[in-house]
Amino acid sequence: MAKRVTAVLGDFYHRRSWAVEALESAIQPIREQLDIEYRTVDQLVESLASKPDAVILFAENRINPEDEEVKTWMDDDAAVAISSYVENGGGWLAWHSGMASYEEISPYTSMLHGYFKYHPTEHQHVTYYPEANSDLIEEGDSFTIIDEHYFVECDQAETNVFLTSKSVDGSSIAGWYHDYGKGHVLCLAPAHLKDGLMHPTEQKLVLNAVKNVCFGKV
Repeated sequence: MAKRVTAVLGDFYHRRSWAVEALESAIQPIREQLDIEYRTVDQLVESLASKPDAVILFAENRINPEDEEVKTWMDDDAAVAISSYVENGGGWLAWHSGMASYEEISPYTSMLHGYFKYHPTEHQHVTYYPEANSDLIEEGDSFTIIDEHYFVECDQAETNVFLTSKSVDGSSIAGWYHDYGKGHVLCLAPAHLKDGLMHPTEQKLVLNAVKNVCFGKV
């Protein structure tokens, strides 16, 4: 039976069409094993009632980040519902902007064991380095793309770091995963632009991340 996946992709700064194209391209080897339902952020919590096997979130919390009065979609109640969903066996992939602007929503960031803090204004060459003994990316598969260099807060003692990043602006953790109750969480920082999303190694990472949250293994 196919795994049911709710995918919420795209926001004000992150083009939905690029994220959908990148996801669909990455998961082609297992596409027949997945039943994906694309939803919006305001539909996400409601969709959890149907108990999908996994959720992919590629959308930040701010809905209108350039307006004078900025609105957000996730509050503590929504975060508690999400946390409960994962704790009871759901898979959660926080991909790129799925970690962004949630720093004040502690039920969500506690589940992730981390969150996006900032990125430099200018896009830079960012090199991503696999950690040794990771199942998600081979040890020699470092890759460089033009990207928003995400600097993150990560509770390394409570998770498994598999990817780090480096640019002229410094270095950061870029990927980690852990069990959360009966469920599983994976956070993946790259990528922002289409070329980065479609980079062959990024595509492998996304495929393995989806396998991880849907099937519990790569």
